[in-house]
Amino acid sequence: MTTIHASTEQRIEDAVHTQHGPSAAHLNWLRAGVLGANDGIVSVAAVVVGVAAATTNNSMIIASGLAALVGGALSMALGEYVSVSSARDAQRASKVPVPPDEIVNPWHAGLASALAFIAGALLPFLAVVVVDGTAKIPVTVVAVLLALVLTGGVGARLGGAAPTRAVIRVLTGGTLTLALTFAVGSLFGVAVA
Repeated sequence: MTTIHASTEQRIEDAVHTQHGPSAAHLNWLRAGVLGANDGIVSVAAVVVGVAAATTNNSMIIASGLAALVGGALSMALGEYVSVSSARDAQRASKVPVPPDEIVNPWHAGLASALAFIAGALLPFLAVVVVDGTAKIPVTVVAVLLALVLTGGVGARLGGAAPTRAVIRVLTGGTLTLALTFAVGSLFGVAVA
């Protein structure tokens, strides 16, 4: 009788866990990773496309891209650490007990975000550095938009959501960002050779 009761309780716990979906810790990593990758792609692409629209000086483009990559990765890590630390503090201060797998970890979020930012940022950075001449900006833009389709779709699937809405959302934001930074670079720069 005890064995039957224990196995029934286990099945109920399993069913409850399945109905609730991923744990807070899993969602913490997923959110930090997707946000970091998308931000790395878009923000570094915006910097290098804007600078490439302003100048043909490859040293300036590379220096700007590296600064954006390093600064962005550190900013994402710090931002995630501070944000998730606040969430963890609220969980600990709550009068409702929180299961251990639901307690968020600021170090995990910060590291995931920084690494994902770097992974995302490398694509536009390498595209703008490797490609020469007038193809530099168009190739970078196409590479960035393809990367955004991939990260939007993968992030949605990992989170159990439909990918179409996520892909449209990141493509719209990425396209607007690139268009605006290109316009700013063009206004203040020289003609691209």
